[in-house]
Amino acid sequence: MKEIKLEVDKEVARGRYANVAIIAHTRDEFILDFALAYPGHPPSVGSRVITSPHHAKALLRSLEDNVRKYEARFGEIGEPPRPVQGEN
Repeated sequence: MKEIKLEVDKEVARGRYANVAIIAHTRDEFILDFALAYPGHPPSVGSRVITSPHHAKALLRSLEDNVRKYEARFGEIGEPPRPVQGEN
């Protein structure tokens, strides 16, 4: 695969922290909302990414590959506890 060089302006390069991700889809698109949640406040979406099913699957594969590499170097990443239905 050909390497792609990206230009990133300073504001985008700072990034946004997210501790919540909500993923939805239609037949033609995947919608990924990245949000920040903390006690006493409703989650606030900081970034939304809309992409095609093909790109979503490529992203999944890339994340899997990077998690494997991370764990090989730093150790296994523990799974966070899953919230109970109806729990706030």
